[in-house]
Amino acid sequence: MLSLLAATPALRVAPPVMQMSPAGVSTAVGSVMARGSLDSSILVQGGSLRTWSYRSPAVEQVQVVLSTEGRPLDADIELWHGPDNTPCKMRVYVENGQLRPFSAVIETPRGPNTVAIRNIGQIEFPIAASVVADDVDVPSADCAASATTVQGGALRTYPFDPSVESVQVLLRTDGRPLNARIELLQGPNNNKQVIELYTEDGMDRPFFCVLETPGSGNVVRIVNTAPVEFPMTAGVVPNSINDEMMAGAVLGGDVVIGGDVGW
Repeated sequence: MLSLLAATPALRVAPPVMQMSPAGVSTAVGSVMARGSLDSSILVQGGSLRTWSYRSPAVEQVQVVLSTEGRPLDADIELWHGPDNTPCKMRVYVENGQLRPFSAVIETPRGPNTVAIRNIGQIEFPIAASVVADDVDVPSADCAASATTVQGGALRTYPFDPSVESVQVLLRTDGRPLNARIELLQGPNNNKQVIELYTEDGMDRPFFCVLETPGSGNVVRIVNTAPVEFPMTAGVVPNSINDEMMAGAVLGGDVVIGGDVGW
């Protein structure tokens, strides 16, 4: 028996090799494709975790897009930069992930970096996650120019017209840590979307996101949750406006209920 085993040549199997994209971007379950394609989103079940690793130092920012099929969205997003180093993390809640998908840009200087997304919702509420490094949204010149100082512990509110379909939000500091809470309200104390944000350096890693604001009565509330020694600047401006919404409205026009027009 020993002679037979010795005569049989050993079978060697090639070691597994991780598939890498040409740009040096890899994910836990496959490469991230451009936004708008059918395979760009990865389904993250409730209670599970997915990671996207960017080894190339040329990737300086990535865009995270989260959505659902109309169910609530509750997720934790973290940026890992080296062992036990989390320079950016946020908690995201959206009442309706289909009507108001979450979209934010995370700065990833000095790679390698890893983006971790955990669905902390129940197993009945999966989310579709997409992380891309190409065609990342950038704040407009108006958004950067409209930045105002928000002292530690203070808040600012920004009401918007019903014709505004989405809003740009840009938060940064002068190099100090950034702790903020971003709320999208529609009605008294009716939170449609909440983002709790932490960044270790608000200048090196500013936060930029686009909030969908369908309907009327939308108000964006920015709260600086840091102490008074850590002020920040906030810029909130409309991103897209529907000009056709108010095209048929006539200011001061007559309204006749239950009567003939022109009577």
